[in-house]
Amino acid sequence: MKKVLVIAGPTASGKTAFSVHAAQALNGVIISGDSVQVYRVLDIGSGKVREDEKQGIPHYLIDILNPDEQYSVSSFQGMARAIIDREEHLPIIVGGTGLYLKACLYDYVFSEEEEENSTDEELDKYTNEELYALLKESDPVQAEKIHVNNRRRLLRSLTIQRRSGRRQSEIVEQQEHKMIYDVFIAGCTMARDQLHERISRRVDMMVQDGLEEEVRKLAEQYGFQAPGMHGIGYKEWEEYFLGQCTREEVVENIKKHSRQYARRQYTWLNHQMPVHWFDAQDPDASEKMFQEIQRWAEN
Repeated sequence: MKKVLVIAGPTASGKTAFSVHAAQALNGVIISGDSVQVYRVLDIGSGKVREDEKQGIPHYLIDILNPDEQYSVSSFQGMARAIIDREEHLPIIVGGTGLYLKACLYDYVFSEEEEENSTDEELDKYTNEELYALLKESDPVQAEKIHVNNRRRLLRSLTIQRRSGRRQSEIVEQQEHKMIYDVFIAGCTMARDQLHERISRRVDMMVQDGLEEEVRKLAEQYGFQAPGMHGIGYKEWEEYFLGQCTREEVVENIKKHSRQYARRQYTWLNHQMPVHWFDAQDPDASEKMFQEIQRWAEN
């Protein structure tokens, strides 16, 4: 099977620097697993890797869609697998939610209901909170994987259930859960307090770099209902522009949602995938992990 290296972990955990180092040493290319960096113009809020950070390493699935275009786990699966299968260099997937990674790396086959773009129109009348309550009651396993504000995924899960008569979590469970590649997953981690502090500093830096103005321009051109505006760092600004909260509250909400997302990432990866965790801020731990990756790559 073809080898695929994955560098996983929450935002601000050191994935970018470690992945570029690995790509340089192992003659690899990087595939972004991020569902927001795929969009053009969404630069600051997505923490998009800068040109100088890339160090000349090819990066795929970044800046390929406009903010009003749809992008889904099925989209990522198809695009990422196509890159992996044609690449002569070592593919390195960086970031991404656990579901995106699993869909790409495992024998995850989407049902026709999952692949359809349309959703049940009857569900449109419900608020996000009401949709989440419906899903939590009918498919609590799937509800654990979706944020209450991720309206698109809530609608899709409920639509799949209505059209197929089966819970989405049951469809997923019927897969054989076999890797279709020779995969090594390195997970960047650190103490919770340290991670929370790094997330806080990262968000503060985004604000200093002009996040508010970036979001304002995007909202004027695309509106907050555009798919690209559903990500953390963007959706929180809608109430502010409507005069319903303060700038400080927006910033705190971004930090809070980032911490919550990091916790969900850890939970998913710990329970669903064979991750080799290491502290990317510890030089010794990073070097030990890199040596382990090298041994795997050479076998």
